[in-house]
Amino acid sequence: MINQEQTIINQTINWIKQVVIGCNFCPFAAKALSIKNNIRFNVVFANNNVSIDQLILSELKYLSEYEDIETSFTLFPDSYESFEDFLDLVEESEIILEEEGYEGIIQIASFHPQYCFEGSHDEDPANYTNRSIYPMLHFLREESIEKIRIHYDDLESIPQRNIQYAQEKGLNYMSLLRASCIQQS
Repeated sequence: MINQEQTIINQTINWIKQVVIGCNFCPFAAKALSIKNNIRFNVVFANNNVSIDQLILSELKYLSEYEDIETSFTLFPDSYESFEDFLDLVEESEIILEEEGYEGIIQIASFHPQYCFEGSHDEDPANYTNRSIYPMLHFLREESIEKIRIHYDDLESIPQRNIQYAQEKGLNYMSLLRASCIQQS
């Protein structure tokens, strides 16, 4: 299982490097990735016998305890294949975040291989700004986002800029770029 986990992590790192950083979807991801042991990768297989509530709470507590970890990715390589089921997980995660008092401290971003923005069609290249290799939840420290805000005048414009970039590159480019991350592991 260790080799399988490491392969999944390596593929995810490839995706972060080539898509997230390479397309500049997140202008501060490169710094986080460059600092050794600054990012936690948690691979969760369907047969792990831990409830989702326990898993999410455990990750939130881990980040609270280990302040040197900047950000965390929880990867679900063999579950949440349906985007609709994944959205239920995201909603449940947000509820736990709020109920456990982490709102304003930690933020959760979501990525999925079938990600589709509301009101968008499946073939819109813009969906690739959030189309990852595996379903994943990305836990970010709000404090880190606020520190970055000092260096960027308009963080709110990043999503629209990313959508425009992906649409200009086109569906074929974005699809092949993401697929190449799996092949390189």
